[in-house]
Amino acid sequence: MWDSNADLLARVDKTKLPRHVAIIMDGNGRWANVRGLLRSAGHTAGVKTLKQILKTAVNLKLEALTVYAFSTENWKRPHTEVDFLMHLFSDYLEREKQEMHANNVRIKFLGRTEDFSPALQNLMRESVELMKNNTGVKFNVAADYGGQDEIVRAAQKISRRVQAGELSPENISAQIFADELDTAGQPPVDLLIRTGDEMRLSNFLLWQTAYAEFWFTETPWPEFTPEEFVDALIDFGKRSRRFGALKN
Repeated sequence: MWDSNADLLARVDKTKLPRHVAIIMDGNGRWANVRGLLRSAGHTAGVKTLKQILKTAVNLKLEALTVYAFSTENWKRPHTEVDFLMHLFSDYLEREKQEMHANNVRIKFLGRTEDFSPALQNLMRESVELMKNNTGVKFNVAADYGGQDEIVRAAQKISRRVQAGELSPENISAQIFADELDTAGQPPVDLLIRTGDEMRLSNFLLWQTAYAEFWFTETPWPEFTPEEFVDALIDFGKRSRRFGALKN
């Protein structure tokens, strides 16, 4: 188990934790710009933050943590930045996969992978294979991911099943649809955190966040700390979740 901050973790009521937390890790570039640094410095700092937040999730025994690492729209960024992000992604997996494995993390990649380099695709497959039998935090990394694209891909899979006579249109349910998403078998998102002073979903987990609680912060991702992460979890525990019903 990663070393834990016992005092910090003691602040949390374990009976009121979300099962699935999703994070939009925003503000890396702006964090670097205000310091006169290259955007790449912000992304590098953001990776260090991610490790600390994953450690905290492991120590709290969260069921699932999903992070938005690279969207389908991010391919539109300058080639130099995309190349750097790909290198950073590869380096992160290479350096951290054994430690994640030792801490019982089970990694999964959401989105498309075919546009990544063959070397990165192999590293992703190796990481999944290494951790496939782990029973701790389900760590979902959304890479080349878009929520609308995920829904379209799920609809295409169901259409093929209908076409093959395996499923009738009348029997298509929300659960059947969810089972074709990249997060199949995992609980819906309970809490979505976005850093960097933006307040939108940005095409992230559109289906899974249907009843999620949102928590926004001005803090840019490189400055987001385990303490602030715990603050978000505590705030979640104080909320009344009615799922469309009236409070008793």
